[in-house]
Amino acid sequence: MRGAVAAVVLPLAFGAAAQPPDAARQQTLVRMVRHDCGACHGMRLTGGLGPALTPAALAGKPLDAMAATIAHGRPGTPMPPWRALLSDSDARWIAEQLARGLPEPAERTR
Repeated sequence: MRGAVAAVVLPLAFGAAAQPPDAARQQTLVRMVRHDCGACHGMRLTGGLGPALTPAALAGKPLDAMAATIAHGRPGTPMPPWRALLSDSDARWIAEQLARGLPEPAERTR
């Protein structure tokens, strides 16, 4: 039953209907993921206290589930909820970027 509810609710909360963040917010989110998430998932996101967040490691994982984990955390694990700092569209955008390979922050690409 719980899985059936999640299958209906998660797409509504994190579905493609949300607008992606603007370019400035995207750069803020990239820096946040690289620094804050990197503290546990490794600075290259290849794993550490938390699992790797590389495209290979995330292959086959549903984007809605990834966005929900980002927003709500994982109870009973060190993964905290980020909902206080992120909108639903931010969490979805991060999940999409992680699935394809998070870009480097703008200051590193110049």
